[in-house]
Amino acid sequence: MAKLTSNLALPPPTMLVLVSIASTQIGSAFAKTIIQELGSTTAVLLRVGLGALVLLLLQRPQLKGYTYTNYLLLILFGLGMAAMNLSFYAAIDRIPLGIAVTLEFIGPLAVACANSRQLLDLLWIFLAGVGIFLLAPVKESSLDPLGVALALLAAFFWGTYILLSAKIGKVFAEISGLALMTAALITGTVMLLPLSILSGGWARLEPKFLAAGLGVAILSSVIPYTFELEALKKLPVRVFGVLMSLEPGVATLLGFIILREKIEPHLIIAVILVTIASVGTSFFDKRRHVE
Repeated sequence: MAKLTSNLALPPPTMLVLVSIASTQIGSAFAKTIIQELGSTTAVLLRVGLGALVLLLLQRPQLKGYTYTNYLLLILFGLGMAAMNLSFYAAIDRIPLGIAVTLEFIGPLAVACANSRQLLDLLWIFLAGVGIFLLAPVKESSLDPLGVALALLAAFFWGTYILLSAKIGKVFAEISGLALMTAALITGTVMLLPLSILSGGWARLEPKFLAAGLGVAILSSVIPYTFELEALKKLPVRVFGVLMSLEPGVATLLGFIILREKIEPHLIIAVILVTIASVGTSFFDKRRHVE
């Protein structure tokens, strides 16, 4: 894919990020139909496994000559990615897509604030905290408590994924990001396959689900990973972070358009607050250089 994109006239990097966000959430919306038929474990397996297959056809990772510790780190990275996706898919099976994405964003937001010493971050923490409070499944709430818990679990794994990706980038500095993603997806596939068999979803696989799973894999894995890595070559990290912070809002909008998921006003306010907190954290992070 890296060779392919280098030979094409690509859109501006900001457009690549926006297309990546939309593609990811459209894929998640379509994945809900697969989840209802096969369960979240098998739906994630299709996304991760078929995504790995497509990326392997485009670029094969060359990972020879590293230590066992390095390979263990890469395996943990792949397992963390699979656990994040599995938790997220289990969450969107129970709560609206936009709410799940908003809760999942607590992960990278927490990592950013934990590594910062700016007084302004207290504002972002406060806004995110109010948002989480509004999303809490208390009395008369329409949100499934288990769905909320699973989305927060996905947030934890996303935070872990960010920390591991930083280490992975240093250890495998000579390997392209796309190749590392491919290796991580292969690891995730190995983890998810026995879980899918045990859950019974594997036995219900039909050609129509494989076709749908391939579509989800391309929309939610292949396109986002490729476009985001390409955008980061030209886009300042701060700007990239601000653009990615729009994802909860995009997910909420697409959840309404594609899935007809209606969200109460106080939950919409929660999405806005968490989005503002994420944008603020990215925009005012002094550790991120501006090119």
